Amino acid sequence: MSQSSLAPTTVALELRHLHKRFGQTDVLHDVSLSVRTGERVAIIGPNGAGKSTLFHLISGSLEPSGGEVWLHGARIDGKQAFEIHRLGLACSFQISSLFGRLSVFDNLRCSVLWSLGYRYTFWRWLRRARDVTARTEELLETVGLSARRDVPASQLTYAEQRALEIGVTIASGAGVILLDEPTAGMSRSETEHFTELIRRVTQGRTLLTVEHDMGVVFRLADRIAVLAQGELIAFDTPDKVRANPLVQQAYLGTADPQEGVAC
Repeated sequence: MSQSSLAPTTVALELRHLHKRFGQTDVLHDVSLSVRTGERVAIIGPNGAGKSTLFHLISGSLEPSGGEVWLHGARIDGKQAFEIHRLGLACSFQISSLFGRLSVFDNLRCSVLWSLGYRYTFWRWLRRARDVTARTEELLETVGLSARRDVPASQLTYAEQRALEIGVTIASGAGVILLDEPTAGMSRSETEHFTELIRRVTQGRTLLTVEHDMGVVFRLADRIAVLAQGELIAFDTPDKVRANPLVQQAYLGTADPQEGVAC
């Protein structure tokens, strides 16, 4: 997807002069960027660049020290994470939030219930909620876990748990998806499979992901945002980012990112 093919009025997520300070330390300084509807953007940078902090500012886990975050034209900085979620932004973090004793099916069903407007009651038989069952079955197929539907989440492989996390994340129907290092800890074959899964389930959605595996970044992202020492030093297409001398300097001669070298 080229930048020119996206109309300027279709901004899904916008950061305006975002700043974060912990004590006397500036972790992020004057970060501004716009992510357009349907675009996939990867955030990369050396260790300590501020990637995770930026992710948490957008998701509502942290409050900015300055600047603004806008989602679909509404300002969301300062809101609680659950409020941001209800406005159409869903997140998947590195730390699992699955219910380990519940089956794969029931983990997905819990998310589907809320997305379809169901709330806590003590007298409703879930099996009679045909719309919930149908949506849950659809998600099982989407993330490739139909054969594991009755297995407790704690017994899944790591890659399967990450796939289930993706299913839970998209169950809300959110238009903007944030993924925090989704392929971390995976083998090469698992990473390749998972990258295609991300591409498939985010089709038509807006994706912002923090990712260390540069092979994944260059296969997945329409544009790449590069952070270094808390500042945005590049935000462009993969080819232009690869050729950017500031990016090359920030990585101090890191091998060709197409080879999948972690950054």
